[in-house]
Amino acid sequence: MSRIGRALWRQIETGQFESPATIRSFALQVSFRSVIATSLAGCLLLPVLYAAAFVSIPIDEMVRLMVAFSWLFAGVLSGGLAFVTGHVIRDLLRSRREFEQLSRTDSLSGLANRRAFNETFSNLKLEGSLVILDIDRFKSINDRFGHQAGDRVIQAISDEFRDVFGKANVVARLGGEEFGVVLSDGTIEERLCLVEEARRRVAANSVSFGDTKLFVTISAGVAEIRVGRPAEVTYAWADKALYLAKQSGRDRVMHENALAILDHALHDHAPDDARLFAAIGQRD
Repeated sequence: MSRIGRALWRQIETGQFESPATIRSFALQVSFRSVIATSLAGCLLLPVLYAAAFVSIPIDEMVRLMVAFSWLFAGVLSGGLAFVTGHVIRDLLRSRREFEQLSRTDSLSGLANRRAFNETFSNLKLEGSLVILDIDRFKSINDRFGHQAGDRVIQAISDEFRDVFGKANVVARLGGEEFGVVLSDGTIEERLCLVEEARRRVAANSVSFGDTKLFVTISAGVAEIRVGRPAEVTYAWADKALYLAKQSGRDRVMHENALAILDHALHDHAPDDARLFAAIGQRD
């Protein structure tokens, strides 16, 4: 790839074509380079033309004509094409960005989807907290009021999560009635307070569906993201903490520290741990 081509790709990859000024600058650069290249080619060709007696006008006049035609055709034409190309590239970049955003967004909730969540969680280099949240008795809402009511509940709770956790944290709908949040700011206590605030707000507010007001609660399991700790281990402990929250009466937040009684199960009581994992997924 030529140096010009590499420079163009760098501009494209860094999003510089979003700026109208960059597009104009790109068009002018292409125009000037085309004029210079055409003029140099003409200068090299002039001796051949005169030697072959193809032209008879004075050489100084011929040079002026050559430069004028270089500007008129090579400069204007290439500059115009480059200007149009710049706008096409800008539109393509915007379309690609919108497509990437859609591919990482859950259509019902407007939150990040599982793919975006997994990518962020797996590549996280900082310490923080992983939160797995689940709507309590969500199946009964669908069975009693219909799936449209269930969708409305998901949307309302997603709005609460978006408001509580903000844009600084990754908030995703993992599927069905399950959500995931990666919290990376503050202390463990501060992050737990944030999760508790989300639980409290969901429990305090009703969801309007037609003439019906639905009151729902959520349960949450929290595990710590630590350097050197495999992502799947963190997720498993958050999921076990969520299961414990369900088993303890729902509408509560459980941290993995509450599972201290199971610390030895991984080594000394493997059957107990296996039964616990088997129970995960049966929650409602």
